[in-house]
Amino acid sequence: MRWRALLRVDDHLKETTHGAARPAPTEAMEAIEAIYKRRAVKHFDPEHRLTEEEIKTLLQATLQSPTSFNIQHWRFVVVTDPELRQQIRAAGNDQAQITDASLLVVMTADIKAWEKEPNRYWRDAPKQVADLLVNWMAPFHEGKEQLQRDEAMRSIGIAMQTLMIAATGMGYESCPMIGFDHTLVAQLIKLPADHVIGPLVVVGRGTKEAWPKPGQLDLEQVVIQNHF
Repeated sequence: MRWRALLRVDDHLKETTHGAARPAPTEAMEAIEAIYKRRAVKHFDPEHRLTEEEIKTLLQATLQSPTSFNIQHWRFVVVTDPELRQQIRAAGNDQAQITDASLLVVMTADIKAWEKEPNRYWRDAPKQVADLLVNWMAPFHEGKEQLQRDEAMRSIGIAMQTLMIAATGMGYESCPMIGFDHTLVAQLIKLPADHVIGPLVVVGRGTKEAWPKPGQLDLEQVVIQNHF
């Protein structure tokens, strides 16, 4: 029954958004170009700084990432304290990009976001849409600890890619990082108990080109038609 209701809601949303502007083909090509251009860069100009407006633009773009139930689990810890950056670098195998890049973001997520003021996630939606989705959130998540964590981590991953593609589109380089002591960094940023920590992402002006791509698998190796 819920799925039928959801289909009706989807039809309603299509009606209310009919005529909305769609990206021009050239804009779509720019997005594809940014996807191919994005690389994990290791060397950054330590003297370069992003402006506050650029950082806001990046993070606002990242907020456009999709999440289940529009819960928006992500919490982006922007580390600006030089001493804290040095501590995170020490916990990250002394990787220079942690301190040299203009922007350091610790990607985290609130596992319990689904139960914290859920009405705010649908405040601008039509009432029948909001009522359906908000009332469905608790039954979908309650008692499913693994699902809650999985959804939070999925949200981090999607947002992280959005952040890096946006940085590429703005002419900057980025690097996702998992090579650090997660427990120690969580302590350093005072991560709440009901949150989970994901990768680090750095953004800035690269000083060296990334290595050539080491070997992308062919489509035939990763695309399965219908079933394995």
